[in-house]
Amino acid sequence: MRWTLKPKPSEEKTTQLSQTLGVNAIIASLLIQRGIETFEDAKKFFRPSLDGLHDPYLMKDMDKAVQRIGKAIAGGENILVYGDYDVDGTTSVALLSSYLKSYYPNVATYIPDRYEEGYGVSYQGIDFAHDNDFSLIIALDCGVKAIEKVAYASEKNIDFIICDHHRPGVEIPKAVAVLDPKRDDCEYPYKELCGCGVGFKLIQALAKNRNQTIEDLVLYLDLVATAIGADIVPITGENRILAYFGLKVINSNPRTGFKAILKQVKKTELTITDVVFIIAPRINAAGRMKHGNHAVTLLTETDINRAAVWAGEIEEFNTQRRDTDKLITEEALLQISEKKEEDRTTTVVYNENWHKGVIGIVASRLTETYYRPTLVFTKSGEKLAASARSVRGFDVYNALEACQEHIEQFGGHKYAAGLTLLEEDYQKFKDEFEKVVAQTIDPKLLKPELELDAEIDLADITPKFYRILKQFAPFGPGNRRPVFMSQHLKDVGLGKCVGEDKSHLRVVVKQGNSAQFTGIGFGMAAKQGIACKGQPFKAAYVIDENEWQGHVSLQLRLKDIKP
Repeated sequence: MRWTLKPKPSEEKTTQLSQTLGVNAIIASLLIQRGIETFEDAKKFFRPSLDGLHDPYLMKDMDKAVQRIGKAIAGGENILVYGDYDVDGTTSVALLSSYLKSYYPNVATYIPDRYEEGYGVSYQGIDFAHDNDFSLIIALDCGVKAIEKVAYASEKNIDFIICDHHRPGVEIPKAVAVLDPKRDDCEYPYKELCGCGVGFKLIQALAKNRNQTIEDLVLYLDLVATAIGADIVPITGENRILAYFGLKVINSNPRTGFKAILKQVKKTELTITDVVFIIAPRINAAGRMKHGNHAVTLLTETDINRAAVWAGEIEEFNTQRRDTDKLITEEALLQISEKKEEDRTTTVVYNENWHKGVIGIVASRLTETYYRPTLVFTKSGEKLAASARSVRGFDVYNALEACQEHIEQFGGHKYAAGLTLLEEDYQKFKDEFEKVVAQTIDPKLLKPELELDAEIDLADITPKFYRILKQFAPFGPGNRRPVFMSQHLKDVGLGKCVGEDKSHLRVVVKQGNSAQFTGIGFGMAAKQGIACKGQPFKAAYVIDENEWQGHVSLQLRLKDIKP
């Protein structure tokens, strides 16, 4: 693993901010690295406020969307809220449908079947709307590339409103309104919303017309925070505000469906990381193993007993999902070694029997072993479908665009995408993708990078320092938990391998005459030789708290160690 120390801000800037805020130079430097250089910036960062949310009408077509929904309600039309089967899609559908149903009854939801219909807007979904007398479809977290589908719907006198956050193609669908901050002609100030975030801007605009304030909408932010975490969008700007208040809702007054999920997990205070690893996989498991409708039903359920039944089913789906992805990952790793493809620039694997619902997770798992752009294919009807995952700094969407003569359709963003192709094109695509990536990737991106925020001494780690660091949360892309590096550390002779399979490393370190700190490195048993032989070493780590028998102490969660 290569370590990269972030550039240190100028001493002048650091001193100035340190004096303005009354914090030490390390904290000031960490803030400047995050673009926070004034008292006003710091106030917004440490005290997120709902007043900091942008006016939803700054988004192109928002007025048209609100008008069309108003017309539908005035005319008693049936409205179909349509979304993708992943966390962002199902939370979006739960958000908008439950908001509309709070004052208008003729609203139904539709989640496409992952296997029958695939990603995004489907002809089957439009036929369902037509057969059941829906004249308006509001599509969330999908639709910005559905040009033919939207045209097909308008032949059947069905209007579309699209709320998406994916990159549009050259042409925009001829819908009544296309809300997407990534449109070139959209001047909305914040471009990084997730699909559920765009859905929230729509209900914010609808609420304005109904003389409601932002306070009336806070109860929906648990869904938005979950989607922000699960969709790996930057936790900066508006997303930071939405995630901050959404977490407060999850921790103080979560919706019934979340309560039912959390009953099965012994956790009192959830962070965004917990949302990503506890709530999101369970919501996702429904669409992966059975049907995304289960997730929407759970997220909109208000009766705790019924919610408990749904949550129990979803827990079973999640267990199945875990077993399935573990098995497929093992088979994929075997395929790579059997074909002697360990030294390629890309991983492209295929098996017609792999479960389509977990290939995205498997692609992520494979990048942990072979750190390179990865595609996992399976059979989907007559075609092959794949999930793509990338490594930091490499745009896999652009690489797929360069191979598009071998692809039927594809979509996604820089680090994650999906595609379909014909079976006879698989090998041609595989060769071309390898060629494109090999020619365009900077070789150093094929080695995992650990970005270090600052070098500090153990003496700098105090309860006050940690209290301020905690206020940097919620953490995520664009605002990572600070990673520190300290040199000349020595284990005081208590270092050992721990855990059921002895795969974790536990050390107790000092630096000169400093106080001693416990360091824990998960899966780092192989580094025992570096840390426990009495020789000085350097460590990269984040600071967190360890609670043991009611006693809370600061500890170092090790990321890597080097001689």
